[in-house]
Amino acid sequence: MVSEPRPPRRLGHQAARHRAADQADPREQGHQPRQGRPALRRCAGAGLRARHALQVRRRRRERHPDRRPDRRPEQHLRRGADTGYTFTLAGTYRYDNDQWHKDRQSSKYRSQTRKGGADALNIWLVDFNYLGIATFPGDYPRNGKADGIRVHWDSLPGGGIANYNLGETATHEAGHWLGLYHAFRGGCTPTNDEVADTPAQGSSSSGRPVGNDTCDLPGLDPIHNHMDYSYGSCYTEFTTGQSDRMASTWTAYRG
Repeated sequence: MVSEPRPPRRLGHQAARHRAADQADPREQGHQPRQGRPALRRCAGAGLRARHALQVRRRRRERHPDRRPDRRPEQHLRRGADTGYTFTLAGTYRYDNDQWHKDRQSSKYRSQTRKGGADALNIWLVDFNYLGIATFPGDYPRNGKADGIRVHWDSLPGGGIANYNLGETATHEAGHWLGLYHAFRGGCTPTNDEVADTPAQGSSSSGRPVGNDTCDLPGLDPIHNHMDYSYGSCYTEFTTGQSDRMASTWTAYRG
């Protein structure tokens, strides 16, 4: 499971365990959000929260010669890979419960409201001190009733969390749900996030640090990658290697 802190600084993390067989890092990383409630938008009703169930399908992916894994990491920037995944809304459910809305009794409300099997992405919209929290594919066999992602409702398009209100938090968390680590995991090491074509990154990004290079290894920091911490407006891509990792974890745990 991975938790994402809210701005202004998406740093810091919270330790916890997950047991995905192909994932070496036993921690879930999180980021604390800014304190206080956003002023631009409020819930439609006290305690009102929504949960969306999406059916996920993976199709055959296109391959492009300019995105071969043996090319330098910077050549993957801005264009991105065709991951082959599509999401179809299977249903929206609303519950009038203050405790659940504040992400209290989390295990209980998720087990009581989750829909579908391993291939169903459940998204719970809540008001808590994170931008989002996700479970990994390897968590499903032992705790499938809690499988899915929790997303701060005010990070949705038009929300009040400045620089993080384009809906990209949900994309980031879905990346974790499909088996991806943060792009900066592992720091300045060749294996970093266990994906070969994401440039090594010394630390998470903040803002729009175009041209930032925190490692003495090929490639600039991947600030346009959905698995970094830059502003939502920066996110444009997953890489071919990330797409391959999604495919392998899907086959192992969700297929």
